[in-house]
Amino acid sequence: MYPLEWIEKLKLGRPQAAPFPPRAISPVVLSLGLTSLLTDISSEMVNSLLPAYVVLHLHLSPLQFGVIDGLYNGFAIALLSLAAGFLADRVSRQKEVALGGYGISALCKLLLLAVGTTYGWILCVVGLDRLGKGIRAAPRDALISLNTPAHAFARAFSVHRAMDACGSLLGPIVAFVLLATLPGAFDAVWVASFVFAVLGVAALWLFVPPSTPRGASSATAPAPPLAALLRSRRFLALAGCGSLLALTTVSDGFVYLMLQEKSGLAAGYFPLLYVATATGYMVFSIPAGRLADRTGRAAVFLGGYAILILLYAVLFWLEGATTPMLVGCLLLLGVYYAATEGVLMAMASATIPPERRTGGIAIVATGIGLGKLFSSVLFGTLWQAIGPQKSVLVFAIAMGLALLVAFHWLRATDES
Repeated sequence: MYPLEWIEKLKLGRPQAAPFPPRAISPVVLSLGLTSLLTDISSEMVNSLLPAYVVLHLHLSPLQFGVIDGLYNGFAIALLSLAAGFLADRVSRQKEVALGGYGISALCKLLLLAVGTTYGWILCVVGLDRLGKGIRAAPRDALISLNTPAHAFARAFSVHRAMDACGSLLGPIVAFVLLATLPGAFDAVWVASFVFAVLGVAALWLFVPPSTPRGASSATAPAPPLAALLRSRRFLALAGCGSLLALTTVSDGFVYLMLQEKSGLAAGYFPLLYVATATGYMVFSIPAGRLADRTGRAAVFLGGYAILILLYAVLFWLEGATTPMLVGCLLLLGVYYAATEGVLMAMASATIPPERRTGGIAIVATGIGLGKLFSSVLFGTLWQAIGPQKSVLVFAIAMGLALLVAFHWLRATDES
């Protein structure tokens, strides 16, 4: 006889909640990882070519690229992440809100075909594409934490980020192969990017079930007010640290442009720089997450930024880059991502009540997005004014000071 107890409970209107598996990662996290893998193949096919396309192909200035990069990494997240997060919490429809964001980004890959090489239209399409990311990021991360026990937050986020990094690794390779086969055929890259984006939307739609916050004590229990979250010193410290450190972070595109200049790498090989970074991210993401859950998330998070300062020091002193030096710098960048991105979201998830999880994550993401926006524009301006060497030194010093402030804030609000 098959056990029919769960059927009887469904008939009584009391469905049995599935407990968290003791060690396994939730299928929801894996499905979201598949969605991110496919979407990142699409996104990184475009992102890995933007610096070379804008600066080397269109011959625009570093400042003009800084504006585009700021839009790509910061503007849209800051603009819509909060609204999307609060909406998802209010209606408990994280999946549906995320679907809308993924769909917008997929459509933008086709729009790149229409705008051609016009700088203003490229800005518009990049901004719209990042609006999609701003809509989807917080609901997706909320779904990860809402389907994971608190003690394994960093591990779950690290598994998702590892799959995400796998897409970041494959995207530039696909772009490189397409351009190697069809030199200068950026249109072919945009079309292939659209196909992968559609597959990512399909994976989310088909494999991720709708989710209801697990933390609600009853169907009618009111969610805690947002003001209560904003009164949490720990939450404010996390949001402040994320924003401050993002403000002093040099965009990857500028790092790659500096490495390309120092190594003399041909423009056609530019997408492969992203591959080495994504490889480091993918390889070290899960070990970093496990270490964070076991020994302390704040230490791993701050250690990741210490590694980034080391990379900036190398960029400042390095006159010419051999292939081993180039690979080493890119792997350092990947380790930095492995130790910071998912770990910060795990720290935030442990602080934010489930009923406000999406909106709280969106607040943290908004601060980071604004920091990246101003950082890209500022670094592009400094590059034009004093050159890349001195600019990276300024940012390294600023990040060192920001790291000291972040250490003080996190230690003063430590709840462990």
